[in-house]
Amino acid sequence: MAANRSSWMDDDLDALRDLARTFCEKEVAPHSARFIEQHHVDRDLWTRAGDLGLLCMSIPEQYGGGGGTFAHEAVLIEEQARIGDSAWGAPLHSGIVAHYLLEYGTDEQKERFLPRLATGEMVGAIAMTEPGTGSDLQSVTTKASRVGDEYVVNGSKTFITNGAQADLIIVVAKTDPSAGANGISLVLVEGDRPGFRRGRVLDKVGQRGQDTSELYFEDVHIPVENLLGTTEGQGFIQLMQQLPQERLILALGAVTVLETALEFTVEYTKDRHAFGKPVFAFQNTKFKLAEVATDAHISRVFIDDCVARHLRGELDIPTVAMAKWWTTERAMVALDDCLQLHGGYGYMTEYPIGRMWADARVQKIYGGTNEIMKEIIARSL
Repeated sequence: MAANRSSWMDDDLDALRDLARTFCEKEVAPHSARFIEQHHVDRDLWTRAGDLGLLCMSIPEQYGGGGGTFAHEAVLIEEQARIGDSAWGAPLHSGIVAHYLLEYGTDEQKERFLPRLATGEMVGAIAMTEPGTGSDLQSVTTKASRVGDEYVVNGSKTFITNGAQADLIIVVAKTDPSAGANGISLVLVEGDRPGFRRGRVLDKVGQRGQDTSELYFEDVHIPVENLLGTTEGQGFIQLMQQLPQERLILALGAVTVLETALEFTVEYTKDRHAFGKPVFAFQNTKFKLAEVATDAHISRVFIDDCVARHLRGELDIPTVAMAKWWTTERAMVALDDCLQLHGGYGYMTEYPIGRMWADARVQKIYGGTNEIMKEIIARSL
């Protein structure tokens, strides 16, 4: 089947895809095994990407970004997914962290941080999840207590993408513990603040090259100017407004992985022989791959529509929740079938399908579990 060009693509994005593909194939893919072994990407990968303009592409040029749209971020997300990489946290850095600053930051915060994120001088992270709090963000216990012209931050976070390398962390904290969701604020903590400590890089089933970490805040003093925005208590609203783009990023990665798994498996089953004929010649193989191809096509049409709607400012929260749970669910089903068709070799880490299978499982959990996505959809019915 010929791959259809996404409706939101244009000539500028085609040129960007060539650049992004070359970068991922030359600067990321050859080092995948080492990233997995050391549990983080090389720090200078960020600055090399920044030098090429591949970071913060959807941030305005006045803040050092590329002046593009979400479509520019989408191209890099797809090219990274096509090489099977889950180590480099660029989608979160550029598509999520930078946009919290762009949408809610003061002029001073934007000017201070966004250009350094765009060059890769700073790596961004957002710290939501706590050891005892996952999808229920209203129950976070980390506090940012106002003391004079400072906030004092205390608490711990876990499962933080880019955690080991982050120079700037957006921390979800209670500025008024008695006010429930209205007492949540987002505060900016630089990685060199006294009292801030990184815990271990977590030993995960998949995404082993990603420096997902525990973070600790023990009487970390930050100026009041590090409150994201100018008003306390806006954090929960800010999170709810930005989570749809995060979920679209996850869905876009999931459908690209689904398409890539199909491509790998068709090639493998045509080359691999059993009982005197290619594995592809067996009816079960053809039927399974027909199902995967159908899921891939349906998912791509859905996601392309979501991207186009997002670019027009029309993508609603229930629809992106549908996209997140559907694509991550179908990708996991497809990856399991594709691994099965690889036989024992599919379970070996040197084959891409095995790593993709392990890496994809968490997508049904993070960004809001798929059960939460269904709850969001149900509320709109």
